[in-house]
Amino acid sequence: MKKAVILLSGGLDSATVLAQAQQQGFICYCLSLDYGQRSSSELLAAARVAKAQGAAAHRVLQLDIGQLGGSALTDKTIEVPTGGVQPGIPVTYVPARNTLMLSFALAWAETLGAQDIFVGVNAVDYSGYPDCRPEFIHAFEVLANLATKAAVAGAKLTIHAPLMALTKAQIIQVGMQLGVDYSLTVSCYQANEAGYACGVCDSCRLRKEGFSLTQHLDPTRYFNALDQC
Repeated sequence: MKKAVILLSGGLDSATVLAQAQQQGFICYCLSLDYGQRSSSELLAAARVAKAQGAAAHRVLQLDIGQLGGSALTDKTIEVPTGGVQPGIPVTYVPARNTLMLSFALAWAETLGAQDIFVGVNAVDYSGYPDCRPEFIHAFEVLANLATKAAVAGAKLTIHAPLMALTKAQIIQVGMQLGVDYSLTVSCYQANEAGYACGVCDSCRLRKEGFSLTQHLDPTRYFNALDQC
C-alpha cells in the first residue's frame, strides 16, 4: 500500500478528500496547519475527522502567517464578509496559504517516502481564490518535481485535487457515498470555540446551498437556531 499526505483543514472538502484517498488504497497521513486562523475550532474538527476515518497519523504544524496580516481569516480588524458571495478575490483570501501548506505537505511526503499529496481545493465553489485553480496545482506539482531529492532520484510526486471540478452538492454526494460524517466537520470562517457556524459567511452559504441541493440533512450547528434546518 502506498502512503499519501492529506491536507486536512477540518472542513467538508478535506474530509471528503481523505475518504477518497482511503478508497484508492492509500495509507493516509493527515497534515493540518495552525496558521493563526480566526477559527481554531477547525483544527479540533480535523483531529476528529482524522480519528474517525482511521488516518495513520495526524499532525498539526504551527505556521503563524497571521502575523503578516492581509486577510479577514487572520486579522480580526478585518471583518468577514456576510453579505453573500461576490465576484473577485474576497478579503478572506490568505496570501500564499495554499502554497505554504503544500510546501509543508511536500516536506512530510518526502520524509515519509510518499509520492502523493491530496488537497481539497475546488475551482467551482472556490470564492475567487487564485490558489484553488487547476493552473496553480499543476504549477506546484512541476515545482515539487524540480525541488526535491526524491523526484530527482526518480520518485515523481503527484498532487491530487479530486474535487477541482465538482460543485459543493456533488462533493457532499461523493462524501456521503464514502461514509463521511459531516457532523464532525467545521467549514465556517468565524465558527466559535464549540464549532458552531455563523450561517452567513461565504463558506457557510456555499455549504448550506450544497446540502439544500442534495437529499441529505445538513448536520451543521449554527449560532442562530433559525439557520438550523
